[in-house]
Amino acid sequence: MSRTFAAALCAGLLSTACLSAPLYAKAKPAASHTEAEARTLALAKQLVAIKSVEGPGNQTIVADKAIADALVAGGWTRGDIDIVPMGDTAYIIASWLGSDPKLKPLVISGHLDVVAADPKDWERDPFTPVIEDGFLFGRGASDMKLDAASATSALIELRRSGYKPRRTIVLQFSGDEETTMKTSRVIADRLKNAEVVINIDGGGGALDEKTGKPAYWSWDGAEKMYNDYTIEVTNPGGHSSAPRPENAIVQLSTALKNIGEYSFPVEQNPLTKAYFENAAAFESDPKMAAAMRAFAADMNDKAAVATLRSNPSYVGKVSTTCVPTQVNAGHARNALPQRARANVNCRIFPGHSREEIRALLEKVAGVPQASVRDATGDESIASPASPMRADVLAAMTKAIRANYPGIPIIPTQASGASDSMYYRALGVPSYGASPTFIKDSDSFAHGLNERVPLSNIAPGLRYYMSLFTDLSK
Repeated sequence: MSRTFAAALCAGLLSTACLSAPLYAKAKPAASHTEAEARTLALAKQLVAIKSVEGPGNQTIVADKAIADALVAGGWTRGDIDIVPMGDTAYIIASWLGSDPKLKPLVISGHLDVVAADPKDWERDPFTPVIEDGFLFGRGASDMKLDAASATSALIELRRSGYKPRRTIVLQFSGDEETTMKTSRVIADRLKNAEVVINIDGGGGALDEKTGKPAYWSWDGAEKMYNDYTIEVTNPGGHSSAPRPENAIVQLSTALKNIGEYSFPVEQNPLTKAYFENAAAFESDPKMAAAMRAFAADMNDKAAVATLRSNPSYVGKVSTTCVPTQVNAGHARNALPQRARANVNCRIFPGHSREEIRALLEKVAGVPQASVRDATGDESIASPASPMRADVLAAMTKAIRANYPGIPIIPTQASGASDSMYYRALGVPSYGASPTFIKDSDSFAHGLNERVPLSNIAPGLRYYMSLFTDLSK
């Protein structure tokens, strides 16, 4: 990174945070936390082996108990920990009381549930942790059981070292972040008096594809709103030997084709503008990098928009996106369909209501017989961006640069949904701030053969210990 770019980064984005740590500080000898590192890996492997998946046999409560056992062994009492079953899942809230009860708590947020994984599709059993070629393989390895283990272990290490927080520290893991997020909403309501939330299921670092060295680190200050819509066409049906002009499947297909071809208007806010301005320096494709810079300068640059939309990593950062994800139609092979139904999943740019997007989808579908209704209900909520608080930015900058001196830090808006939205909707600032670095080519969260580099364990522990200390002392 050039000194000019580094200076611009500080001046334009993180002026207060950059003051807390010199850009080209010499790396300090890393403190050794050998026992904590071993504990982190052991706990991560234990969590990966737990099938914390929605539905029959959901073992999320078993994962909660694994975290609780680790905390009790580290100095917490059972009375400090609350495990609450909800439906087929559960959530956990563990408190480390601070010395000043007048201070609002620091909340460390994450989740222990994972998306489903079929062993037949994987090269390795998804619920058998495997260490191979410097990676931990298994469902949830990167999303987000290594981070859960690391944050838990960091708190244990702080407590064993004699650290006494002035501000109460609350560690919480929801149990259905990947699905209905009902526990997420309940937890946020319980902890709505928090001073700040560090969501360890967001942000993170990028490793250079060629060298494998850290390129930059990002934190999330906002996110798009998740929403599902049901598009449905109904018909009287009839015998398939006597086709009628109107066919529910054909009509639904037309509606979905129109939606699939539609591009929502481009948008930009301070977080996305800052992201494109600075992340362009680390884009290996010159054409893509040029498009990022052009879009940051003028979001109406059609060529830049087209280039960014061709890349799955960037398409969600320039506008609302809606995509069909499920289809169900017909009731018999030899009958005209009486009903055809599809789910369309949207990630809505901040500032738009769910009803606004529903009405637009109905218009874009262009099929009068196709009804569009909101299918999400209270499982999602619009949330404002978190403020760029100087104390939080300074603590994050200090913590990440203690491990990676001079690394560029870039604020982002997440395209996916997280538990942060419920806190932000209640007025509690939440920041996605995981210390995990990974190559884009190794990122398989929610996909096959999920993995995470073991090289994250030692720096991740140091990062969390520094961050939790600075925000609680």
